Amino acid sequence: MEINCIRVVDFETTGTEPPAQIIEVGHCDVVLIDGSWRVRAPVGVLHGVDRIDVETRAVHHISPSAVDGLPPFDASAFLDKARSEGVGALAAHRSDFEGRWLNQSLSGVPLFCTHKAALRVWPEAPAHNNQVLRYWLEEKGETSPDPVLSQPAHRAAPDAYVTAHTLRAMLAAGTAIADMIAWTAEPAALPRIPIGKQRGARWAEVEGGFLSWMLTKPDMDPDLKWLARRELARRAAK
Repeated sequence: MEINCIRVVDFETTGTEPPAQIIEVGHCDVVLIDGSWRVRAPVGVLHGVDRIDVETRAVHHISPSAVDGLPPFDASAFLDKARSEGVGALAAHRSDFEGRWLNQSLSGVPLFCTHKAALRVWPEAPAHNNQVLRYWLEEKGETSPDPVLSQPAHRAAPDAYVTAHTLRAMLAAGTAIADMIAWTAEPAALPRIPIGKQRGARWAEVEGGFLSWMLTKPDMDPDLKWLARRELARRAAK
């Protein structure tokens, strides 16, 4: 299926997973027009919730009075509206988070992770969180989000807008949507090993014996085993 519109989404919530509720939805479309990917203006919508604890309020600063009487978030209605507006895919930075509220309703609309994609496309970036990528790409001349629309951080619409520019930069560099969808189903391709005496080294620099040892440890994180196995396979294929 040809995809000409990707809706980048960001949620502000009352907790880290359901039954926590979504208090704000931000989205920003990246659309293909005359062969060029363009970022549209972001949209933010507040939703009613049962309560907001002080810890989450301290992140997004949304007050109970701001959402009092508003309808709650409806995942099915949100996705039906996206489909009706020609959205072919959804994207989010660390999409496993947004997916906790969307996966039961996603039928036919892929949701992919721009964080996992950025790890593959720019392993040399100083970090891969939303704001570091924003400024790093800006310094490289590969993106130029409006600073007004990019603020405040930790609100849904500005965060979706920043992520949309990261996605546009990946698309402009020739990254295939199909690849980003496939990468989302795999562990995050961390560019450096996070454990052991060679912590911080690139995987290509890690001793082969240590990589093999990782695979023998029953308590080793499965994602790290996947990364070790991937590096060993790369070396074997040379």
